[in-house]
Order: sequence, then C-alpha cells, then structure tokens
Amino acid sequence: QVQLVESGGGLVQAGGSLRLSCAASGRTFSTYVMGWFRQAPGKEREFVEAINGERLTTYYSDSVKGRFTISRDNAKNTVYLQMNSLKPEDTAVYYCAAAPEWRGPIASGYDYWGQGTQVTVSS
Repeated sequence: QVQLVESGGGLVQAGGSLRLSCAASGRTFSTYVMGWFRQAPGKEREFVEAINGERLTTYYSDSVKGRFTISRDNAKNTVYLQMNSLKPEDTAVYYCAAAPEWRGPIASGYDYWGQGTQVTVSS
C-alpha cells in the first residue's frame, strides 16, 4: 500500500508560480513512477508530468512543456511539481499518483492516488 498526500495548492494570479508537493509513504517509493494529473470541472483527468524511479526520465504533456517541472527527493519520499508562468487554463484539482512501472500518460496506468489539491489561477 502506498499513501499519497498532496499540498501546496492555492490561488495565484496569471503568470505566477506554485510548487506542489506530494508526500508518499512506503519503503519502495524510490522504485515507483510518480505522476501528476489534473482535472478541471467537466473535463477528463489529464496527464501533466511524470518521473520514473531510476533514471529520472521525465514525461510531460505539451500543455505544460517549458512551464512545469517535476522532480523527486527519494530521501524525503516526496515528489514536486514546480509550476511557473501559470495560466487560467491551468486551474484544476491536481493529483499525485504512483505506479510500479511506466504504463503511459493515462490515469488508468496508476494504482495509487492522493486526495488532490486545488490550484486556481486568476486573470
């Protein structure tokens, strides 16, 4: 069992920045692919970015390329999402997720999920 808890969401103005954190339990954290997804009202859950557990390969969506950066600190069992140049369309609930292996940029590829943290970007 892996438990994930997101934090760091909030209200920011367009062009601003936020850093989300996801604290994970479990001794095997370092081996897991960790991903971030987001879901806006009426929309499907959307893949944002992920990082694997060994080579630290990252996977990202075109919508956030150049603006968001995922990273992890295995010593702290924590994954981060640094979000810069935020836009109103980034407004969503952001979820941290974990998977034992990379299965693609799809929500169904992840086994464990956090509760979500709200990010609201105003114009």
